[in-house]
Amino acid sequence: MQGLRQIFSVISLLLILASCDDSKKPADTLSTGTVEISVDEAYKPIIDEQLKVFDSSYPDAHIIIHYKPESECFKDLFERKTKLILVTRPLTKDEKDYCEQKQIVPFGEAIAEDAVAVIVNNASPDSMMSTDAIKGILTGVYKNKYTAVFDNEGSGVVRYITDTVLQGQKLANNVYAAKSNNAVIDYVEKNEHAIGFLGLNYVCGPEDSSGTGSFIRNVKVVSVYNDSAKTFYQPYQAVIALKLYPFTRKLYYIKSENYPGLGTGFANFLSRERGQLIFAHAHLFPLKMNIIIRDAAINTDH
Repeated sequence: MQGLRQIFSVISLLLILASCDDSKKPADTLSTGTVEISVDEAYKPIIDEQLKVFDSSYPDAHIIIHYKPESECFKDLFERKTKLILVTRPLTKDEKDYCEQKQIVPFGEAIAEDAVAVIVNNASPDSMMSTDAIKGILTGVYKNKYTAVFDNEGSGVVRYITDTVLQGQKLANNVYAAKSNNAVIDYVEKNEHAIGFLGLNYVCGPEDSSGTGSFIRNVKVVSVYNDSAKTFYQPYQAVIALKLYPFTRKLYYIKSENYPGLGTGFANFLSRERGQLIFAHAHLFPLKMNIIIRDAAINTDH
């Protein structure tokens, strides 16, 4: 009897240890489970498309996306509300130091490149602008009076314009937040003296017969002057790839998972062939696959 008791005790101990080990296993894997992620709202159209394809490939995976201003995405990462964010800049040194203090181990890389599109009303005479003119509008010194609208005060578009374009100069009193990218388009469409700044994929229309894509027609997408090339450019994909359009930026994923979880699985998907092709079809320039850009000559003899 004593021997049987010892055997039962050993079996019970093993079952307890096994249950403890199971409890330590992550609830999600690269292709299963549920995860919440935070995404810069300027990328909603393209990330929605990415999610459709990902969901169809991995039916046991459930990704809940919260679209919000970029500043809120970083806040979610630092407060451990999410383990994956999609934003338009990498972590700063101070942010990396903060993560180290909080024992957050982030990893990130750029996966695509796009642009900040500038739009004006179809009746506006200013469909071609220099960078200096755009700076003048935003700082209130341009010759023509404009009302400038962005998507959100904490958005990646605002941060890019203030940090990279204005380089610290203050925005004037004629600059407002419209609360969403669609609201920016709507405001500019209805107001002749308005100028809007928003994510590129909100102004991209369907592909035209040449396969190069087009822009929406209810507003004008401004051509911006490149001082080095001495030419005006609109934010087409090849122009972005060659860095000829002045207002280009990158899309980064930053994750803090320390195991192969679903956040990592989605980041991997965005970085590999299918995800990269979806970026390309949405007129962004994919950074993790090889794309050949060829010069095209137009025959004008006919």
